[in-house]
Amino acid sequence: MGSYIKSLYLLMKPRVMSLVIFTCAVGFLTSNSSTSITDAMIGISLVALGAGAAGCLNMWYESDLDALMTRTCLRPIPTGKINRKQALIFGILLSVISVGALNYFSNVLSASLLLFTIFFYLFVYTIWLKRKTPQNIVIGGAAGALPPVIGWTIATNAISLEPLTLFFIIFFWTPSHFWALSLYKADDYKKAKIPMLPLTDGIEKTKVYIFIYSLLMLPVIVFPYLINFSGLTYLIPALILTIYYNAICYDLYKYKKNKFDLKKAKKVFGYSILYLFLIFVLFLIDNLI
Repeated sequence: MGSYIKSLYLLMKPRVMSLVIFTCAVGFLTSNSSTSITDAMIGISLVALGAGAAGCLNMWYESDLDALMTRTCLRPIPTGKINRKQALIFGILLSVISVGALNYFSNVLSASLLLFTIFFYLFVYTIWLKRKTPQNIVIGGAAGALPPVIGWTIATNAISLEPLTLFFIIFFWTPSHFWALSLYKADDYKKAKIPMLPLTDGIEKTKVYIFIYSLLMLPVIVFPYLINFSGLTYLIPALILTIYYNAICYDLYKYKKNKFDLKKAKKVFGYSILYLFLIFVLFLIDNLI
């Protein structure tokens, strides 16, 4: 029984859920709302549950691809710990519970955004884009960028420009993060016939796009400061972190033409995770000050 429950938990992509909890909490906390801590915790937990529902439905639909890739072959469905029908039912159940409960405990706007996020991740990214275009991660990244906006709406029952700056940070960060991974996991994607950029456009163009998207982070990082959503406590260290990100992405790009250095690609991927985390931490610190 314990093993089965653990498998259900793994279907929800707990790493993604932890990121959702964090970014959603930042969206909530930076709104300076008077909403109670209890209501905030309930709302954020339900958003995380909705993210788990999306992850579960993603694994249900992609179980055939997961079985082919070394990165995903040990997931619950390929290993036979959970069957596809069970995963589908569990994903739908989580979707209904998370959206319905968020509507009850928070507001219609937050619940609607969560429902949109689940549908977008499943139907637009997973079913439509992922197997058809190398731009899958660019457009599909919108789903992963919405949690801080939902956190803001839980607190305010409104959408404004401020939470959209958090959305843009995640949205423009996503491509360079995943394309760095796709460089050294290209064989996996090739087996599964997923048209990731290194396979469709080649290594050189992938390195160029990684560098370009890292540069796009500069105006995106400055934007919250320009609209008085953040101060210098956020801006100065955020710019330093971003310039270093630009530097390692450029270092990856300038390596031999049509080739890449494995350590450099892993460095970009690893740092990108730390980078996003620190940017959002800086938002919190700046907000407290």
